[in-house]
Amino acid sequence: MIRTASAGLLGLVLLGPAAAQSPGQGVNGIAVVVNDEVITRDDVVRFVLPSMELLYRQYGDQPEVFEQKRAQAEQDGLNQLIERKLILHEFETAGYTLPESVIEEELQSRIRDRFHGDRVTLTQTLKSEGLTLDSFRKQVREEFILRVMRTKHVSQNILISPYKIEKYYADHLDEFKLGDQVKLRSIMISSRGKPNPALIRQLMEELKQSLDEGASFAELAKIYSEETIGKQGGDRGWVERDGLRQELADAAFALPVGGHSDVIALGETYWLLYVEAVRKNHVRTLPEVRDEIEATLKAQEQNRLHQQWIDRLKEKSFVRYF
Repeated sequence: MIRTASAGLLGLVLLGPAAAQSPGQGVNGIAVVVNDEVITRDDVVRFVLPSMELLYRQYGDQPEVFEQKRAQAEQDGLNQLIERKLILHEFETAGYTLPESVIEEELQSRIRDRFHGDRVTLTQTLKSEGLTLDSFRKQVREEFILRVMRTKHVSQNILISPYKIEKYYADHLDEFKLGDQVKLRSIMISSRGKPNPALIRQLMEELKQSLDEGASFAELAKIYSEETIGKQGGDRGWVERDGLRQELADAAFALPVGGHSDVIALGETYWLLYVEAVRKNHVRTLPEVRDEIEATLKAQEQNRLHQQWIDRLKEKSFVRYF
C-alpha cells in the first residue's frame, strides 16, 4: 500500500509544471553536472519524495500552495544533492581514507537500530526501496563521510557572547510577545465508530457531574480521555487563543481559574476543559529565552560557516546547471 501510494505521488511530482520547464529532457533529464558526476531530475524527485508525501497530505487540497511547496522542496533537494557531491568529491580528492572496518561497524549499527538485527526484514525493506545490500552499504559510507566532513569543516563549538544574545533580544522583541494564555487541561472522547454516540454524551455528562462534586480533572483525564496527553492528565500547558479551535478557545478563555466547562460537542468529539491558571499578554523576559536565543544564534553561525565552506568547494569545482 505504501509503495503504491509513493509511486503515485512520484508520478504526480514528475508530471508537475517543473517537468514542463525542461523540454526535450524527459522526466529523467539532467539537472546538474558536478565535476564528473550527473544529478538527474529523477534523482532529485526520489530524494525529496518523503517530504513530498508530507506536503501532499498537508496541501493536497490546495493545488497552488502545493505546487509552490513542491517547487521549493525540489530546489532545496537539488541544492542538498549538489552539496553531497561536492563534499564527497572533496573527500576523495583530498586523499582522505576511511577503513572498511569503520564502515562495517556503522553498517551493523544501522542494521541493529533500524531492523533490530533482522536480516530478513533488512532484505525486504531494501528491496521495497529499490536497494541492494551493496547500494545500502554505499549509502551508509557516503552518509558517514558527509557527517565526518561537516564536523571537520564546520565548528560545533561556537561561543555566543552575552552582548549578541542581549542585542538579539532587543532587536526581536516582537518574537517574544505572548497573548493572553490559559494553563489548560482537557478530556476528549470521540463517538466515531462507536455504536451509540448518545452513550458518549451521557458519559461526558457524568464526568462533568463528578467534576462538579470535586473530582480531580487530571485523574479523570488519565482514565477516560482519548487524547495522547490523557496519560499526562490532559495537560496542554500554556496555550493562546489561536492555538485552539474557536469553540474550545471561547469556552477556555471564559473560564475562571479552577473552573471547568460544560460538555462541548464538536462534530464526533466531546470535550471538557479545565483552566489551572491565567496569564495576561506579556513579553517573555531575557532569562526565560536566553537559551533559545543562544541556540538560534549558534545555528545561524553554523549555517554561515557551512555555506562559506560549500561556496569554497564550488569555486574549485565544475558545476553546470541544465
